[in-house]
Amino acid sequence: MSETFTEPTLDYWQELTEAVPPRFSAPPPHRFGYPVRLADGRVLVLPLRALPDGAHAVASLIANQASHAVVQALADAMAEAARDLDAEVVAGLPTLGLAFAALVAERLGRARYVPLGYSRKFWYRDELSEPVSSITTPEAGKRLRLDPNLLPLVEGRRVLLVDDAISSGATAVAACRLLARAGAEIAGMAVAMKQTNRWVEAVAAVLPAERVRAAYGCPLFARGEDGWWPVEGTLPAVP
Repeated sequence: MSETFTEPTLDYWQELTEAVPPRFSAPPPHRFGYPVRLADGRVLVLPLRALPDGAHAVASLIANQASHAVVQALADAMAEAARDLDAEVVAGLPTLGLAFAALVAERLGRARYVPLGYSRKFWYRDELSEPVSSITTPEAGKRLRLDPNLLPLVEGRRVLLVDDAISSGATAVAACRLLARAGAEIAGMAVAMKQTNRWVEAVAAVLPAERVRAAYGCPLFARGEDGWWPVEGTLPAVP
């Protein structure tokens, strides 16, 4: 099969539509894009990215390449999905989770949020860090860090984690461990996208799956002669 059924992503993540655009298909097989429907009924088409094996693909969201309107709409959905978790503090996960964290915090009535990061400032403490890797950035040696000056904001508080997506669950697990060590109680997590359901088992020890909320969910896709087909059993529950 020479056709990859993928394309450059420049024009993706820029608008929400009332219906699936004519160039794309709601039922499979999917070529180039996968349409998801938000809770308010609007449609967002996500580009499909082939995984390194060439036989599978995932739907993609790059939040810092999305339009303001799309980011704001996703933040609306994330905040609404997580409202009943009764979090006192919102913590944003780097890097793309920071595109949503301030907006979600504002929508939940919080005046600020706690940003986690990867870079180590000279006043940081190693005990307030946790090793992490992800499906898109698998390099070894990266650590998730909390600025010790922000420790009073999370100690003894119910914290909602915010990220762009949950996929393998590795970043979520690292964040839960880091914040628990900092004295926080993890209220739950809000993401724009649940990317397949492979994360469920990984996070089970630190966060029940029903406390992970999302604006939408996407399955794993397998490549066929005519396009990408959802793999049975991989579509996550939403919210």
